Amino acid sequence: MSTTNLPFPTTLQEAMVYFADPKRGLDFMVSLRWPNGKVTCPHCQSEKVSFLSTRSKWKCMACHKQFSAKVGTLFEDSALGYDKWFPAMWLIVNAKNGISSYEIGRALGVTQKTAWFMLQRIRLAMQTGTFEKLKGDVEVDETYIGGLAKNMHMRKRLKRITATGSLNKVAVIGFLERGGRARAAMLKEPTREIMDPLVRQTVKKGSRVLTDEHTGYFRLKDEYRHQFVRHRETYVNGDIHTNNIENFWSLLKRTLRGTYVSVDPVHLSRYLDEQMFRFNERKDCDAGRFLKAASGVMGKTLSYLQLMQGKGGEDLLPA
Repeated sequence: MSTTNLPFPTTLQEAMVYFADPKRGLDFMVSLRWPNGKVTCPHCQSEKVSFLSTRSKWKCMACHKQFSAKVGTLFEDSALGYDKWFPAMWLIVNAKNGISSYEIGRALGVTQKTAWFMLQRIRLAMQTGTFEKLKGDVEVDETYIGGLAKNMHMRKRLKRITATGSLNKVAVIGFLERGGRARAAMLKEPTREIMDPLVRQTVKKGSRVLTDEHTGYFRLKDEYRHQFVRHRETYVNGDIHTNNIENFWSLLKRTLRGTYVSVDPVHLSRYLDEQMFRFNERKDCDAGRFLKAASGVMGKTLSYLQLMQGKGGEDLLPA
């Protein structure tokens, strides 16, 4: 059967067949990289380019440099073809509980280390790039993420666990617009000086903000309709509760513990990006989520050295 004119895929099986053709994968990447159809040199912006079909690259007639469609994207400097990258992206954006690097490696025939690096890059593409403020009824809550002491090796436990409670865990703050989007970011410290400005930068003035009794929120009443529930007494008081954002935390932690098992705090922000993307695009179809993530590879780069230095996963809450 001829596959030259296949329709755009709607399922994983169709995506594997669709992107197995190198030319089709390149054409799709070109449509993302240059949506107006005019290929331009990323070095000098000249449109006088010539396609080298034997290398799937272009040569600029102005600066005489060669370049591929991957330049200036998250795929830059990757030797992997689009037949690996796009199916991997399809898998992660449509996996409700995430997908491990081991499973990606087995499915695509690459090493676990390569698959892990691919997933970290794709998570960066899933980063929500909008600074539009949340409005209406917005639930705000903080949580702590970290491994259980009983699951750690004795030497690591003695080194990292120096107190009880949340001292050795990472604090994360989350915002959920009822019926809408969710945002999350890591906190240096769960204090009023840090949490109060974050709420004001993320939530539109005049909105109703629903929280627990944490003192970090108690100054919000000057610009917001702030209502809170005392969890020591009850979890729901009419429609005053934080159950929706707590459900978001439950889904996140289930993914971290069940699929990824162990996540270094250095990389946690990208896992938050993944969970936010999956939640915010939950009503879209598989192909829609894929196209949304694929459009996010433009203008971003992430090398392995940057990844190991903890870069490339900066939070996108307004600064």
